[in-house]
Amino acid sequence: MNNRVVIYTDGACRGNPGQGGWGATLNYKGMTKEIFGGEQHTTNNRMELMAAIKALEALKQSCKIELFSDSSYVLKGITDWMPNWKQKGWKTASKAPVKNEDLWRRLDGLINHHQIEWQWVKGHSGNVGNERADLLANKGIDSLAKHQ
Repeated sequence: MNNRVVIYTDGACRGNPGQGGWGATLNYKGMTKEIFGGEQHTTNNRMELMAAIKALEALKQSCKIELFSDSSYVLKGITDWMPNWKQKGWKTASKAPVKNEDLWRRLDGLINHHQIEWQWVKGHSGNVGNERADLLANKGIDSLAKHQ
């Protein structure tokens, strides 16, 4: 796996729930691909998950990935909570259904194809990759108005 990709993801919501957007940058061998999209009735957490999902879906082969997100929800879900959820049939420790299970399952299906190092980055702190992903997520929300 010599294909090393650096990914920045972000989700945004105007109202929570409300109009939401996701954005991601994928950097590979000096080239950058930017992707974004939006949904009408969603939550910030769903958009954070969707950003990671869409970024991984954009890859055409197995890669070594460094994925940066400002979402503790996504990072803790992947690194801490998901193994227990799966073991308990996608239930939380209190036996409640996992929120956003559809997206967690989708993400779970994608991560097995890659070697991913999950990294937290503080949001809105001047990190260029994170700021660009945030701009793309908001562009995703703005794109909804054009499709109404």
